[in-house]
Amino acid sequence: MNEELQFIYDEAEEHMKKSIAHLEHELKSIRAGKASPQMLSTVMVDYYGTPTPLSQVANINVQDARTLTVQPWEKNMLHVIEKEIINANLGFNPMNNGEKIIINIPVLTEERRKELVKKAKEEAEVARVSIRNIRKDANNDIKKLEKNKEISEDQSQIAHDKIQELTDKYIKEVEKYLEKKEADIMTV
Repeated sequence: MNEELQFIYDEAEEHMKKSIAHLEHELKSIRAGKASPQMLSTVMVDYYGTPTPLSQVANINVQDARTLTVQPWEKNMLHVIEKEIINANLGFNPMNNGEKIIINIPVLTEERRKELVKKAKEEAEVARVSIRNIRKDANNDIKKLEKNKEISEDQSQIAHDKIQELTDKYIKEVEKYLEKKEADIMTV
């Protein structure tokens, strides 16, 4: 097999895997009613003048299915963390007891669940578009090889088919993640 073709396949697959990993990360940040430390993954705290992820200045624990606790490593960070959780606009109302911050996760309404499903679908569509763009780039690279007479027309067709198989495989993965997240969100 042609080295350039193998490189195109490998690069396309690597980028498609990254699209799936990104989708996975984005779906984790969409809360499904159960408490999870990932819910606070977008919260950045001003730590001595440097924006720092909350997880790097405090322990985030799940107390029960509806409660998160945030235990800062430095007590003077309590108010800063509390303010940033509120400013992150996640719909949480943190309570500061002087030692740690307690966050009660509100029960999701039907309307809010539908909004979250819509957001999950948007993230899945972003992943699908990304995968299709990777396919387009790979196909363009294959066409260039054919145009430059580095591969035959038959090799080009086989390569296009192989790229399409990769695309189908990763689009199915996107669907699998979306279905799982939808079920998770809609479960009361």
